[in-house]
Amino acid sequence: MKEASLDFRSGFIAIVGAPNVGKSTLLNRLLGEKISITSKKPQTTRNRILGVLHRKRSQMIFIDTPGIHRARRRLNVRIVEAAIAAIADADTILMLADAAHPDPAAETILVRRLARQRQPVILALNKIDRVEKPRLLEQMAQWRDRCRFEAIVPISALKSVQIERLLEAMETVLPFGPPLFPEDAVTDLPVRFIAGEIVREKIFRLTGEEIPYATAVTVEAFEEGRGQAGVTIRASIHVERESQKGILIGKGGGKLRQIREAAQSEIQKMVGVPVVLTLFVRVQKNWRQDTRALRKFGY
Repeated sequence: MKEASLDFRSGFIAIVGAPNVGKSTLLNRLLGEKISITSKKPQTTRNRILGVLHRKRSQMIFIDTPGIHRARRRLNVRIVEAAIAAIADADTILMLADAAHPDPAAETILVRRLARQRQPVILALNKIDRVEKPRLLEQMAQWRDRCRFEAIVPISALKSVQIERLLEAMETVLPFGPPLFPEDAVTDLPVRFIAGEIVREKIFRLTGEEIPYATAVTVEAFEEGRGQAGVTIRASIHVERESQKGILIGKGGGKLRQIREAAQSEIQKMVGVPVVLTLFVRVQKNWRQDTRALRKFGY
C-alpha cells in the first residue's frame, strides 16, 4: 500500500437519505463504476454497500445506506437499523435530499438523528436538473435553518453536475490519516454478492406491484472455470406466496427468462468472461416477517 503524505486524508463517509433520493446512483457516479444497484422504485437498497474512491490527496470510503423511513415490517426495521448504524460508525456524513420531490417526514427523522451526531455533515441537494433556480435557492435557505451543515452543495448525480465540488467539500472535512484500502480496491463486496444484487435489480426493474419487495435473492453456487472458461451461477429468488411465484415466472417462463437474460448480460460485463446463470423461484411464506428467514437471506 502506498504511503500517504502528511496532509493526506482518509475516512468513512455514510451516504444517508430518504428512499429514492439517488444515493446508489451518486455512489456509482463518484466511483466511476457500478457497485450499487439502482431502480426508480424506493427501497431498492437493502444492505450497506461500501465503495472506495482513490484521489491524489485522499481516500474516501463511501457507505451507501438503505433509505431511512418509518418502518413497520421486520425486514424494513432491519434495513433502517443498518442505515442508522452506518451513521454512528462514519467519520463524515453525506446527507442526500431530493430537491425535485422533497420527503418532509423522512427528512425530519434524519435531521433529528443528525442533530445528535458529532461528525461533520454535508448536505447534497440532488436532482437539481429538475428544479428551477429560485425554488432551489429557497430550499437551500430552508435547509440552513433546519440543521448545521459544513456545506450545502446542489448536484445532479444522474447528470454529473457539481460532483467534483461535492468531493472537494467532503475531502476538506475528512480526518488526516493514511489510506485504509489498497490502491486497486473499489469495494469489499465479493463478486458473488454483487451478482445476487444484480438479479434483484432486474426484478425491481422488470416487475411491478408488490413483487420486487416480496423477493429476496440467494446465490446457491458460484463456480469459476479456469482461464476464460467462464462462471456458472445458480441463484434462488424467494417470494412469499404461490401467486407471486406465478407472476415472477410469467407465461411460458417469459418473465423469469427476461430477468435471467438481463442479469446474465450485466454480470458477464462485470466479470469479463462468459456467464451461465440459472434461476429458481421458491416460496418462503411471509419471509419479511420471519426472523430466521431474514437472517438466512443476509438481513
